[in-house]
Amino acid sequence: MTTDTTGTAARDGEPRRGGPVDSPFVRACRREDGPHTPVWFMRQAGRSLPEYREIRKNVGMLESCRRPDLVAEITLQPVRRHRVDAAILFSDIVVPVAAAGVDLDIVAGTGPVVAEPVRTPADVERIRPISRDDVSYVDSAVRLLVAELGDTPLIGFAGAPFTLASYLVEGGPSRTHARTKALMYGEPELWHALCVRLAEVTLSFLRVQVDAGVSAVQLFDSWAGALSEADYRRYVLPHSTKVLSGLADAGVPRIHFGVGTAELLGEMGEAGADVVGVDWRTPLDVATRRIGADKAVQGNLDPAVLLAPWPVVEAEVRRILAEGRSAPGHVFNLGHGVLPETDPDVLTRVVALVHEVSARPAE
Repeated sequence: MTTDTTGTAARDGEPRRGGPVDSPFVRACRREDGPHTPVWFMRQAGRSLPEYREIRKNVGMLESCRRPDLVAEITLQPVRRHRVDAAILFSDIVVPVAAAGVDLDIVAGTGPVVAEPVRTPADVERIRPISRDDVSYVDSAVRLLVAELGDTPLIGFAGAPFTLASYLVEGGPSRTHARTKALMYGEPELWHALCVRLAEVTLSFLRVQVDAGVSAVQLFDSWAGALSEADYRRYVLPHSTKVLSGLADAGVPRIHFGVGTAELLGEMGEAGADVVGVDWRTPLDVATRRIGADKAVQGNLDPAVLLAPWPVVEAEVRRILAEGRSAPGHVFNLGHGVLPETDPDVLTRVVALVHEVSARPAE
């Protein structure tokens, strides 16, 4: 049955032309030509914007993610200001695990903090499946945004099983992921049971977003770069594949991104992505050779470059656009998230420069 009315995809046939599905962003994700290279920024919804800091004043992160009106406004702010080619839903990767019954909070200046870390079979059993009702606020926020954004696509997202597992096992952010690796190596059955449960939660969370009308999804595996290729294949790839392959019939592009994943780019593509995000450490032409010609790439300006004088920023943007021409599709982005101290006007100038430099003659 066709339920989509936003132009993102027709569930019972070919995507409808016009609307978000024909946007430069979606076309690039599908390795199709467009009028210019599309650009959006990870963590564009918030962080550097004064209007974001104002609206979030005295409102906790989890509460912000559970208020559809607030989510919609924060998501729209960078689209209005920067004229980016896509919006990304304002949320956090731990939102679905909180909905699954994990007692956690997002502490300012620290990140997610888990009250009772997950380290036993009983702990895993306490992570229950989620339904649309558990995250109805996300469904509502997406529908509000799709109606407001018109032809601008909305990207939904979730955290990958490995990164979520790391937060849950460590009890919060970690530089070494030592407890995570100890569990992974020492109790592989428990590790896989945890990741199976998290893959189910993640897939359900993304399905809610797709059914509500997002035009693409991004799976963040922020900490996968802490692993060797062999360990990634054994302990991570099956679970990320479960999530991404579970969306194969969703009719939307799937983006997969991690930090420090130069040696894992091919494997991350194998997991079922249509687009592989590349951090700033690997040139896009090199990344394309590792990923293969059947995937688009996304990236990969170093976020710290945005703090440099404009001539430096401009030169780096031009370099990345040139390297991106070797890929069958390129979405311009940062190699990680926007830094809080970034001047928003620089982001606006980057968007205009990308559009100008990459403009293609109309047919």
